[in-house]
Amino acid sequence: MNYADLKAYIVSSEIDPLMKKVICEDDLSSEKQRYLRLLDKAYELYGDGDYHFVSSPGRSEIGGNHTDHQHGHVVAAGLSIDNLAVVKANDKNTVRYRDGDFRITPVDLNDLSVREEEVNTSEALIRGVAFRLDNLGYRYGGFDALCESRVLVGSGISSSACFEVMLVEIFNALYNEGRIDPILRAKIGQFAENVYFGKPSGLLDQMAISVGGFVTIDFRRPEDPVIENFDFSFSDHGYELILVNTKGDHSDLSHEYAAVPNEIKSVAKELGVDYLADSSLEKLLADFKEIREKVDNDRAMLRALHFFNEDARAVQEREAIRSDDIDKLLHLMKESGRSSFEYLQNVYPASRVNSQSLSIGLALADMYLGDEGAYRVHGGGFEGTIQLIVPEDKVEGISKLMTSVFGEDCLLQVRVRPFGTKTLI
Repeated sequence: MNYADLKAYIVSSEIDPLMKKVICEDDLSSEKQRYLRLLDKAYELYGDGDYHFVSSPGRSEIGGNHTDHQHGHVVAAGLSIDNLAVVKANDKNTVRYRDGDFRITPVDLNDLSVREEEVNTSEALIRGVAFRLDNLGYRYGGFDALCESRVLVGSGISSSACFEVMLVEIFNALYNEGRIDPILRAKIGQFAENVYFGKPSGLLDQMAISVGGFVTIDFRRPEDPVIENFDFSFSDHGYELILVNTKGDHSDLSHEYAAVPNEIKSVAKELGVDYLADSSLEKLLADFKEIREKVDNDRAMLRALHFFNEDARAVQEREAIRSDDIDKLLHLMKESGRSSFEYLQNVYPASRVNSQSLSIGLALADMYLGDEGAYRVHGGGFEGTIQLIVPEDKVEGISKLMTSVFGEDCLLQVRVRPFGTKTLI
């Protein structure tokens, strides 16, 4: 739609049902103002044209902590907090993308080569997505975009994957008639992150964001993962999902993250496989003493034990969701958190034992919630975010406790969004 028609449509009640699904709330007034504000600003920057709104959610890992890179099972969910972009095609074969005060240098799509100077930049992701589309036989072209990001960098809900999948969907909507399915969208985003951005990530984040809802993924065949989507919500069972940014120091932790797959692979090697999913806990236990001596790293052995148990737990979580068994799911989530703390050991950096903000957050949650709800490390770990599943009558109390320790801006209360990245209009 052109600027005037799109503005009229946003104001109308016709868009209300869609907006309710995006934000999972009934109060739409502030969300409509958000859309109108973005559209007006885009019109000022880029002029009139055929505009579209694309929304890409954040994601929350529910189960399967550090199992994806070993071809295991994971459980994740798309969230009601998103990045929202208003976009239109241009004839310059250039991507112009603005996001608040964050400026991205215009990317000339006539050159899609990997650039060393663009590693770890948004420009690299734009170029990488366009290259992969071309490589797979899809079309790409220039566009102008203005975005408002609520999936913030460092928030623990995967800002990079949110951006990547949004880019794919923009090209999908503008140049490919929506033919790119959610699974391929996720794979294209992962390619751009691995090859152009320079981060060897798994596919969990991109898949959860692209598909949305509650998602279970079996990565045994990563080139063709088995995905199931469920209509399940914590709020329907009287619980709220809260993420707490414990504000630890993220600097110089790359070696901590890299050590997890590297150490697990050292155990897999002694089991005669490339990935632990191709072996079993029984085989590890049968030769535990000999493998421990060869690996010569007890943390690696503990991390391997975590994988086998966490992988099985993710399958059990899938069954709990399928049978709508909230009590079983919460029990498994707490077990997952304990395993991450004790065996995977990704709650605090071994190199900085005096910096344990995640441990503090989990301890406070344990004391306040007791046997109610659930709490666990969220995502990669070491520093960052914890996840709380809180009974509705305890939300106010635990919120006061966490903000008193980590600051007023540490909380993010969200709900599960029933669909993933989508061209809304």
